[in-house]
Amino acid sequence: MRIITANTNGIRAAARKGFFEWLSEQNADVVCIQETKAQEWQLEDPIFKPKGYRCYYHDAEKKGYSGVALYCKHQPDEVIVGMGKDIFDREGRYLEAKFGQLSVASLYMPSGSAKLERQQYKFQCMDFFMDKMLDMKASGRDYVLCGDWNIAHTKADIKNWRGNQKRSGFLPEERAWFDQLFDQEGFIDAFRELEQEEHQYTWWSNRGRAWDNNTGWRIDYQILSPSLKNTVTHTHIYKEQRFSDHSPLIIDYDYSIGHYP
Repeated sequence: MRIITANTNGIRAAARKGFFEWLSEQNADVVCIQETKAQEWQLEDPIFKPKGYRCYYHDAEKKGYSGVALYCKHQPDEVIVGMGKDIFDREGRYLEAKFGQLSVASLYMPSGSAKLERQQYKFQCMDFFMDKMLDMKASGRDYVLCGDWNIAHTKADIKNWRGNQKRSGFLPEERAWFDQLFDQEGFIDAFRELEQEEHQYTWWSNRGRAWDNNTGWRIDYQILSPSLKNTVTHTHIYKEQRFSDHSPLIIDYDYSIGHYP
């Protein structure tokens, strides 16, 4: 099973940069997209319904903002739209597909970098979603939660960690939230299941020469329920082309989707 997660920072802009041509060659079972920044009615071009996939979109109420999508090679048993709390669901931040025993979700965690109120909103979302993930764990289902979590977990996940300890995305409270998720609750950072080279990032600021200098952050994850430990077989951050300020994260698993061939 291959799953790709990608923040497109505007799916129409990513399309113009060749995202869908690249995607057609990846043979992914599920593609999780964040920041579509579009309403589904604006995506009438067939390119936004890739051949061989069932496509699902969850838009933000605000035009040109947020939004998530799922492209599924297999027909889901059920698609869940939203986290289940209106203040987050109005911003189009969560979409889940169920395949037998497996759930795969596209998540766009809020950023708190704009202003203090948004950081408080982010903390609210983190608290709500932690409770949701504990329910997921207790359910006995297998989960792959993909997306832009807007948090770099450790010093290994950010180039300039010293200068960013008071910035949203690398705050002590945010990092501790991941500590609880991974160390106490047993959820798994799929990328770290395998040995990785240093300085592997998924997002680079458009300011300065962050991309050229690889001054990046790893804020895009595929997070697994404890039941999926030891299923990761290959990981790759695709950087040969730039579709947005994020790079796609591709992970292969020794796992078959439910009862599907």
